[in-house]
Amino acid sequence: MPDDKRSAQFPRGFAEAVPHNRALGLTVVAMARGSATFQLPYDAKLVGNPDTGVLHGGAITALLDATSGAAVFSSLVTWVPIATLDLRIDYLRPAEPPRAVLAHATCYKMTKNVAFTRAVAYHDDPADPIASSVGTFMISTRPGPSPKGTDR
Repeated sequence: MPDDKRSAQFPRGFAEAVPHNRALGLTVVAMARGSATFQLPYDAKLVGNPDTGVLHGGAITALLDATSGAAVFSSLVTWVPIATLDLRIDYLRPAEPPRAVLAHATCYKMTKNVAFTRAVAYHDDPADPIASSVGTFMISTRPGPSPKGTDR
């Protein structure tokens, strides 16, 4: 992860600077080099089935994508733009209403142009996942803007 002052400000900047993350109410729970944990709060606006109150799969997808992208960013030595190339998700069970959903992602391999991630969405225990994912992210070769609120 880029060091010093920028590292400390990165989690807040990532959550606040990405409009979709902000709209979903995603919060950063933990960040470390090569990993990230985010939380998606339960919100009736995100319910996919009004009869059961279960969150829509798209909200879980966005949570896994954002958390995986943050794991990639935390692996970078220099901030450069990234983009999701592929995100494969297995939905294993419904999220339980009205509970928040956590996601933990790791960036387990980096090449010059592609990063590879694994992630799980869960309530209490990552070993009892709601969904799991594997992703690939393009890494730009040109520097990009710093996350909002950071110095460069």
